[in-house]
Amino acid sequence: MSFTFSFRSRQHVSLPALAIALVLSTSIWAFSQDNPSTQERPRRALPTEPDAQDIIKVDTDLVPLDLVVTDAKGRLVRNLKKEDFKLYEDGIERPIASFNIEKIEGAPRPVAIVFAIDLSGSMTPDEVDRVSDAMREFSRRLAEHPAVFALMTFGMHVKTIQSLTSDREKLERAFERLSHEPNGMSTHAYDAVDDAVRMLARHAPLTKQHQMVKRAVVVITDGFPVGDVVSPETVIERANAADTSVYVVTMPSYTRVLASAKIMPLPTPLDVSGLVEKTGGRSVYANEKDLGPLFRAIAEDVASAYAIGFYPPAENRRDGKFHTIRIEGPAGLTLRPSRSGYQSGKQ
Repeated sequence: MSFTFSFRSRQHVSLPALAIALVLSTSIWAFSQDNPSTQERPRRALPTEPDAQDIIKVDTDLVPLDLVVTDAKGRLVRNLKKEDFKLYEDGIERPIASFNIEKIEGAPRPVAIVFAIDLSGSMTPDEVDRVSDAMREFSRRLAEHPAVFALMTFGMHVKTIQSLTSDREKLERAFERLSHEPNGMSTHAYDAVDDAVRMLARHAPLTKQHQMVKRAVVVITDGFPVGDVVSPETVIERANAADTSVYVVTMPSYTRVLASAKIMPLPTPLDVSGLVEKTGGRSVYANEKDLGPLFRAIAEDVASAYAIGFYPPAENRRDGKFHTIRIEGPAGLTLRPSRSGYQSGKQ
């Protein structure tokens, strides 16, 4: 099945465009750092005292990751087996201990999704309405999966409109409330992702029905983070610790702002930060009014990842170091893992 919208890869970004985004990202982040009233939130990603009803205990020695595989035309590949992959930790091959695909014995994989929508002044009311319709399409696309959804908004402040729920009526009412939410001049995108990751870590179990739950944050924004308290590096660290992928949908308002550059695709500061790439998500640009096909494609991507896990050797599990992970697969395919490594705990 083909879609009107195409995913933009960083591999096709030109150097002038990258330079523009780097300048924008650096200046915006420097401005927020110069403000003495801002202090970064604690770097702890997961709750230290989880409620029994919120968190399911799992084997903490198992290192999980998601892997999306596409062919040369960008189509998802779902028919691979464990034997088709090799996993390397710090360059040394390790046995793959767990391997799940989208469906196990006919059961769709559980998903937990947080929508984070930018309601800063640069997002037009028409865009907000179209995004609401697209998010409905996204949730319908995953109707067969055991799924929970949440909705956040961000601008000057981050606000939870609807906490994680499987109740479609509650989600619908949350979408309807978006048009009444106030706008703001700042765009706290990283803070919003940080809050979304915390919500997933606290209230979305890692396993459900004997399957690994796919956690994801879908950010809809104009591409300009401004005024954030949390740094991109910290958000990436927390997302990886919570096994959460971040997807970013950049609305046309961003393209209009920098239209004079006449360079496409134009990376946003969010792209340059590595937030998407380092969490195994995907960055997409909405260039048309009909967002339905785009969000359906993202939903398919979210639900189609291979869930892989391995056990590090005992000496690596509590050494307090960062260990790299690399996955190899069949030739001619593109592999997109949700993380490039893991940070082990200390004794």
